[in-house]
Amino acid sequence: MPTSPLLTASESTASTRLREGGAVVRKAKLPDAVNIFDLVNSLSGDGTLLRRSYAEICENVRDFAVAESPVSGETGGVFLGCGALHLYGPHLAEVRSIVVKPEAKGQGAGGRLLRALLEEAEEQSVTAVCLFTRIPDFFFHFGFRVVERTALPDKIYKDCQTCPRLYACDEVAMVRGPLPKIAVLGPSRIAQPELVKLQTGTIAPSR
Repeated sequence: MPTSPLLTASESTASTRLREGGAVVRKAKLPDAVNIFDLVNSLSGDGTLLRRSYAEICENVRDFAVAESPVSGETGGVFLGCGALHLYGPHLAEVRSIVVKPEAKGQGAGGRLLRALLEEAEEQSVTAVCLFTRIPDFFFHFGFRVVERTALPDKIYKDCQTCPRLYACDEVAMVRGPLPKIAVLGPSRIAQPELVKLQTGTIAPSR
């Protein structure tokens, strides 16, 4: 199988159930919504993550992966962290709400979550993955690079225009893979040219 444009050979061969530093990653289930809700919103006060309602978490729980401690006997693993992959289309997906508990630092949970989400993007044949972060150094190790926010109009139109930190954003936009040539979302509340103009185009058929 050819190497993915999003995953290196070493990353693509790793199972999402592989244990690394005491962390195991799996797809989230509806009972995980409470833990995801509590963890994400514990970091929303300072703007690290956007606040999410419990209903929103439940509605989108299938976007999430969770990291937990390895299962011991009949005891379930302990919840360590979570992350989500939002699909805009074949041209772009976004890593969202990726966070681990403070006590889980150093157990490899963050890296395992990110690899699992990149694998999912590859399975969906997405060509580029983006994210907004305050810790770009972590994501450099996974092949992400810094780009201008205006290169990601889908993200801007989905979240940024309703964010209270719109004009004081201290996050860095990053992309792994080629920059999208198209966008599927358009402005709704903030008039152009305050945001980038909607890019137009068509998705080329696969060969």
